Amino acid sequence: MKAFRQFVVKLASAALACAAAWSPSLSAHAADPTFAKTQHPIVLVHGLFGFSSVSGIDYFFRIPAELRANGATVLVASVSAVNSPEVRGEQLLKQMKQWAAAKGYKKFNLIGHSLGAPTARYVAGVAPSMVASVTSVGGTNDLSVGGSQSALLDTLLGFKNLANVMGKVIGAASGNAGLPQDENALKAFALDTPGFNRRFPAGQPTSACGQGPEQDKGIFFYSATGNKPKTNFLDLSDVILQANAQFATDGLVPVCAAHWGKVVRDDFPWNHLDEVNQVLGLRGSGPDPVAFYVSQANRLKGKGL
Repeated sequence: MKAFRQFVVKLASAALACAAAWSPSLSAHAADPTFAKTQHPIVLVHGLFGFSSVSGIDYFFRIPAELRANGATVLVASVSAVNSPEVRGEQLLKQMKQWAAAKGYKKFNLIGHSLGAPTARYVAGVAPSMVASVTSVGGTNDLSVGGSQSALLDTLLGFKNLANVMGKVIGAASGNAGLPQDENALKAFALDTPGFNRRFPAGQPTSACGQGPEQDKGIFFYSATGNKPKTNFLDLSDVILQANAQFATDGLVPVCAAHWGKVVRDDFPWNHLDEVNQVLGLRGSGPDPVAFYVSQANRLKGKGL
């Protein structure tokens, strides 16, 4: 098993490096060194089966660099690829405390994609004094929404230990082999998001598929999501996401399930991977996802965050 994992890590790293060489360039951004300069650092939190970086390829593909070019201080979290928001949240909180001790940061603007959204919300719930804002992008915020138990997620978690093995391979490839992977904890969350939301309700929508308060208990909450599972015929991941789409969804997370706090926009022509500019920038002709993160940082800056 160890030899197999090492082989998979090497193969995945080589594939990513090759793909990066031919991936399409992003739309040009006129960098402004103050446009995204928020008062507090921005922390990017990856989702399920995510990573901070593998072989120099960011999960949030080319997003940290563009934010920094526009003045933002950006930190990228390293949390378990497969685990509950509570466990991942404690890992995130530990990193935030380390960053605060090293740099004197008082608060952070958390931006979480997919499972990274409830992970960030957990930290906002247990350590509110350290959180200025939480932005959910394609967030798995309310999986009690009708049809939200995604067929793809059910398949991935339906094979015993498969998710754990995938998590360990991703952890090793990203230099985080020591982080625990626990598909059972993730399943428990997926089956009981209402229970999680009762414990961490700040920002919760006040009506079905509606919006929540923009500010709750001193923390600002925002959300955004795509609604188009298939966006680029060259991207093989689109085929999987399209097959999984049975309702208004980004191919993995239903539009209504992603709502939390003030909804910035819930009809971006993106799928779940486009939301972080993956795979390697392949997407349709819609708005540039990278530009969204820069504009969201500008929104936070305008709020004094």
